[in-house]
Amino acid sequence: MVKGNLTVISDFIFLGFTDYPKVKVIIFVLCLLMYLITLLGNIILISITILDSHLHKPMYFFLSNLSFLDIWYTSSALTPMLANFVSGRNTISFSGCAVQMYFSLAMGSTECVLLSMMAYDRYVAICNPLRYPIIMNKSVCVQIATGSWVTGCLSALVETVSVLHQSLCGNSIINHFTCEILAVLKLVCVDTSRVQLIMLVISVLLLPMPMLLICISYAFILCNILSISSVDGRSKAFSTCTAHLTVVVLFYGTALSMYLKPSAVDSQEIDKFIALIYGGLTPMLNPIIYSLRNKEVKAAVKKLLIRNPLCVFLIPSNK
Repeated sequence: MVKGNLTVISDFIFLGFTDYPKVKVIIFVLCLLMYLITLLGNIILISITILDSHLHKPMYFFLSNLSFLDIWYTSSALTPMLANFVSGRNTISFSGCAVQMYFSLAMGSTECVLLSMMAYDRYVAICNPLRYPIIMNKSVCVQIATGSWVTGCLSALVETVSVLHQSLCGNSIINHFTCEILAVLKLVCVDTSRVQLIMLVISVLLLPMPMLLICISYAFILCNILSISSVDGRSKAFSTCTAHLTVVVLFYGTALSMYLKPSAVDSQEIDKFIALIYGGLTPMLNPIIYSLRNKEVKAAVKKLLIRNPLCVFLIPSNK
């Protein structure tokens, strides 16, 4: 990326939360806790889905993919900020900014597609239980997961390259705590209509479209659940789907408010806190929501921890 006078920019400066000096330490502590809990929770979830043969099912295969990308997602979003706070520096190199932007976009875009595929998985499991093992066989699950990752990575590459090839006008100060694409785009002094169009098309394909698929899937699921005569059966089906819907509302709600809000609404300070929610809070809550509301996961955790008595304090409560 170059300035208007073709001077090469080698570093960017983050403003971060400098407007809130009294709460900077609190924000750092909260972000550090979110990051550590995210790492621990998702690593445990990945481990038990690999080690417990009872969890070798499509649902947990997708859940492992979700946990893996959440680790990368929150690492790309929060690690540089935490490192800068500890070191007292608030700069990042051009290449570092490019890598950070790409990974954040790639993991976020992949999660958009993966969540919709998980909704389809729940639709097949509940509405076509007898054909479920045939429809969602191992080969299909691998193809769905691969397609989600490829879609997310390619779309992120297109967005990152299109933004970082623009010219600046002597400004390398990013009003954010990370190389968030919208914050970097504000530094561009040339016409950005083409870049904005590319971002709009990708955002529509990766946000409203997957959400529409999720809504359709759960509309069929709801109709099927209501037709179940057994109260216990309805309760189990609702419980299975509630966890996924909670994650969807948290993730898509913040992402939509960030990337598809009207252009007239522009509050960089609000965007920072929204970025903390979908970059830190949501990845932290994913393993907690799935494990606390899933009896199979809790049983697998208990079996794993019984083999390792030193970790017995981590056993979730049955209450």
